Amino acid sequence: MKTDPVNEDPQRGRRTLVPEAVLALGKSEVDIRKVVARLLGHHPVIVTKVSEAQAETLKSHFKDTKYSSQGRTATIGGAWDTGVGKCAVVTAGTSDTPVAEEAAATLEYLGIEPVRFYDRGVAGIHRSKAVVEALNKDPKMAVIVIAGMEGALPSVIASQVSQPVIAIPSSIGYGSHFEGLSSLLGMLNSCVPGISVVNIDNGFGAACAVYRAMKSYG
Repeated sequence: MKTDPVNEDPQRGRRTLVPEAVLALGKSEVDIRKVVARLLGHHPVIVTKVSEAQAETLKSHFKDTKYSSQGRTATIGGAWDTGVGKCAVVTAGTSDTPVAEEAAATLEYLGIEPVRFYDRGVAGIHRSKAVVEALNKDPKMAVIVIAGMEGALPSVIASQVSQPVIAIPSSIGYGSHFEGLSSLLGMLNSCVPGISVVNIDNGFGAACAVYRAMKSYG
């Protein structure tokens, strides 16, 4: 007997502030369509780690699909929230852009305006000056910092601003980088207080952390 693999959770947003997202990775196009259709009966939907083929399927079945090819993220049915605030999205290098764009697309879905600062890494430390100035000028702006390699940029930013920093290690680097493990450990071992670290390449999770903090604490 065949069973329906879809087991959506439409009440999650009421419990946790953030509604259920659909992880497209490893799912068939049929299953993605099913769960999106069911969740749309309750709220707008965000789908993460979406391939180009999956995006075309979503576009053909749901006409209001908005797809970020760089962030591999699709939203259907509009935004979950509006007018929540602003969040700086900072990358060490342009290679970190896909992770940053996943975060940015998620922020937009959650009603937060992303303010992008890309390619601001420590190899050219002067490039982070504009980020620090913008954050100090607007202390209510949240901040997400993405870095690969040794993962130093979140520490550099966090040591100069009052905001808590959400750090994302990216899977960008050379041999001993171990697909993001070195940047993850570097961020976890930062001596700068007030840095919180999400998992490798987890732009979605970082954006959700920002949203829950903003909604909980204003």
